[in-house]
Amino acid sequence: MDFNSGNGGGGGNELHNNQFYQCEENKPLLGEMSEGNNNTKLGAGPCKRSLHHCGGGGGGMRYKLLHEGDIQVCVVKHPRTFLSKLLTSKFLRRWEPHHLTLTDNSLTSATPTGYMETSLSYSSIEDLQLLSWDNAPKYCVQLSFPGGTVLLQAANSYLRDQWFHSLQWKKKIYKYRKVLNNPSRWDVVLKEIRALVDMALTSPLQDESIHQAPLHIISTLLAENSNLSTQDHENIIVAIAPLLENNHPPPDLCEFFCKHCRERPRSMVVIEVFTPVVQRILKHNMDFGKCPRLRLFTQEYILALNELNAGMEVVKKFVHSMHGPTGQCPHPRVLPNLVAVCLAAIYSCYEEFINSRDNSPSLKEIRNGCQQQNDRKPPMPLRLLRPDPSLPQPTPPTPSIPISSPTPCLPLSPPPSVVNSSEILVELERNNSANTRQKEGPSGGDSEPNLIDCLLVSPAVNTLSIQLPAQADRVLGCFALILKMLSDYDDWRPALASLLQPIPFPKEELKYVIQRFAEDPRQEVTNCMCMPVHVHSCLLSVRSGKDGWFQLYSPGGVACDDDGELFASMVHILMGSCYKTKKFLLSLAENKLGPCMLLALRGNQTMVEILCLMLEYNIIDNKDTQLQIISTLESTQVGLRMYEQLCDRQRELKALQRKGGPTRLTLPSKSTDADLARLLSSGSFGNLENLSLAFTNVTSACAEQLIKLPSLKQLNLWSTQFGDAGLRLLSEHLACLQVLNLCETPVTDAGLLALSSMKSLCSLNMNSTKLTADTYEDLKAKLPNLKDVDVRYTEAW
Repeated sequence: MDFNSGNGGGGGNELHNNQFYQCEENKPLLGEMSEGNNNTKLGAGPCKRSLHHCGGGGGGMRYKLLHEGDIQVCVVKHPRTFLSKLLTSKFLRRWEPHHLTLTDNSLTSATPTGYMETSLSYSSIEDLQLLSWDNAPKYCVQLSFPGGTVLLQAANSYLRDQWFHSLQWKKKIYKYRKVLNNPSRWDVVLKEIRALVDMALTSPLQDESIHQAPLHIISTLLAENSNLSTQDHENIIVAIAPLLENNHPPPDLCEFFCKHCRERPRSMVVIEVFTPVVQRILKHNMDFGKCPRLRLFTQEYILALNELNAGMEVVKKFVHSMHGPTGQCPHPRVLPNLVAVCLAAIYSCYEEFINSRDNSPSLKEIRNGCQQQNDRKPPMPLRLLRPDPSLPQPTPPTPSIPISSPTPCLPLSPPPSVVNSSEILVELERNNSANTRQKEGPSGGDSEPNLIDCLLVSPAVNTLSIQLPAQADRVLGCFALILKMLSDYDDWRPALASLLQPIPFPKEELKYVIQRFAEDPRQEVTNCMCMPVHVHSCLLSVRSGKDGWFQLYSPGGVACDDDGELFASMVHILMGSCYKTKKFLLSLAENKLGPCMLLALRGNQTMVEILCLMLEYNIIDNKDTQLQIISTLESTQVGLRMYEQLCDRQRELKALQRKGGPTRLTLPSKSTDADLARLLSSGSFGNLENLSLAFTNVTSACAEQLIKLPSLKQLNLWSTQFGDAGLRLLSEHLACLQVLNLCETPVTDAGLLALSSMKSLCSLNMNSTKLTADTYEDLKAKLPNLKDVDVRYTEAW
């Protein structure tokens, strides 16, 4: 059995690489692929297939690499010509037990006495083989060195073979490390690299270090020889490509790959070799914080794709290849990894600018330094200023990307002047309430600092002029467009909304992403953690005191550059989907009443509707504020029309709520929402206490009519299509309800949890609903008067 074929000069590897080059000449670039067949997958051509023939190491037994272990040792010192005779002699010398360690350079005993008094260097081992002579000791490995032989006897054949292959690996890797640390001729070095790669791929050892050790050796070689020619670089990358198919490149090798992407973005090596490597990183990486150079390499690879003829079309095909052709991406790590790469690239553009200034610390140093010193001035909120049209404008500068967009100021104030469009003047002014909000946000930690936060807490200047280089526009545009692509995938959108919540980066692509979140038709979806996710909720604040996109893009918000257009769109979508609630209107009245009135004054129909609902639901208690809202509504035609309709409804509502009419009412089977609305509008139902809609066709839409019944105490919705949205509305308006029958309705935990605010409930039927045990326990804890409960045929039963 010959285990030394891996050192045979790499003849087989030359054939392998010749095949690779032949394939490479016929492989189309990604830019050309974008003009051809759309079904072509990146990195899946004939070149990639040619790399697989040596990747399995063949069949047979696999072994774990040994680093240490117990074994019997015998040393025989003799002339080599008498070896055979001594090995067959029955007077073989005694055996010593030793605990041997296989270091990088030698074989060492934990008890350096007897035969192993001194370490046995791998360089001194002339030959390594299994004993196969007749009458030889069983399960032995023979190590020949000048003047003698070391015999290692294992307990069984498997352990013997494990020692043999581990020693052989350590000896060979020691030799390659020594040879490649002192290169002379690069044609010889390339041949040695190919032999090293082939040895790693064909080794019967199964261990992570079997592939990582050669990669570390080669990365060290490249780091110490930075003056290599481009052709030498590409030859080395092609040679190590088979090792990268199932392994992440080490940090030094990542730096080398980044340099190659920057200097030769159109190289075939970037397309053929780096594509599967980056795909593997995005699919299997668990934490870029532990290996940030992998993230940087992925960024440079994407920018290299963007340099091809087809530009972003190639990047789009790459993103699609990471998602896959189906409606559900099979790789849960791809999305968070892509988002991490995009955000790091976006923030790095600004960090490079800040660090390039004289005596300017990094973003993290700004953040940490301001937190550690108590005598610093309080943080100052950021306000971006609109350019003064009265000032002379300079010639158009090189493109740059502002950190945020100009915003209108409320109340009205004369806009200060700023510099030309390539620079953004950031005015920092003190505001106690804003300071309080900033202090409530997260601080410190090892997480990557937010650019806006860092500028807010920086006490060094009162104004800061930011001018980014022209290259920043291309970088920011590329990665912002990737975020736009990610938002177009339905299965990625909920998780993407959570990952980006909120990023104050006012590129048009990101505004498109936010619009996609708002327009998502799903009320609730399940993420990869099997947890319910509300896509629209990601538009709102992350927590109290921390603004979300809803606040950032409102008039006067730090990212608003469209006079509140996106803000109005978000409000319209939220109100039309699942946020048409008293609580949401109350939050708007408390925090965004000014922007709502401003947009209503400009004729925005959504905001006019919001103000009318605030009056209809008695959200506003202050009489002066009510009069101001009425004046705002009467100042536009659409506002006046909707206010008159509100007054008509209010008159009808007052007539409906007058005392009188029946106390009990049962609708006929198969009645609809329209039938109920027609019936309630035909007379007075101010005394109605018991309403049965059982076995009718009513839905959650009828809740708009039910909340107008002030005396209602008992409501029967058995076997209707009344759902969660209706329950949420009832819970806000019918505080006196005592008996509720939801048997065989499609309600779920999301709606049932809202009932916890109805403290008067004493009887609740949830038979045959989607109630869970946890929600049931929560309702029992929050409803003290609840006595009669039916949970049969539910999970809580």
